[in-house]
Amino acid sequence: MAELESPRVMSKLINFLSSLLQRVADSNDLNRRLQPQTISVFHGLTRPTISIENYLERIFKYANCSPSCFIVAYIYLDRFTQRQRSLPINSFNVHRLLITSVMVAAKFLDDMYYNNAYYAKVGGISTREMNFLEVDFLFGLGFHLNVTPTTFHTYFSYLQREMFMQPTSINLAESTSLYIGKSSKAPLCFNEDESSHQQQQLAV
Repeated sequence: MAELESPRVMSKLINFLSSLLQRVADSNDLNRRLQPQTISVFHGLTRPTISIENYLERIFKYANCSPSCFIVAYIYLDRFTQRQRSLPINSFNVHRLLITSVMVAAKFLDDMYYNNAYYAKVGGISTREMNFLEVDFLFGLGFHLNVTPTTFHTYFSYLQREMFMQPTSINLAESTSLYIGKSSKAPLCFNEDESSHQQQQLAV
């Protein structure tokens, strides 16, 4: 989409996605005490010192993928969290999920893209680990990589609306997102059944 070519739009998109993922991770960190969560290859032994926003900005700067890849990566993360209910996004896995989702999106969407070794350097991990993450992510998605124009537009329209209408600090309970923690006011995610375009609520 032409809007994504604008540096201003991409800057706001990176900021919004970072803020969204930070809130999701913080919320699920709290839920770890109450609900069992699967430990996977995406989990680090400690929380990365780099912030989600700085990490996503690094990916955007060095990955050189098309802007649409970040929308598709967001769609993949939403699909992943819907399929892997016991593996919620938290502060121990969000960075690896991010670099993997962007890499997979670039491979699927772009005609030209860097190899796994390059993405591993961008993400600060080894090539061997990057390879493992890619395989696990693909299986976690059930290899559901295709994104129709209608689905892309639905997600992009939501992000665009939230980016330009919401304040910088968004109340988690009032936002529509890929949030997967339990809440009395749990946000919604998109159901990709294009016959209805309805929204369904996520649960852990």
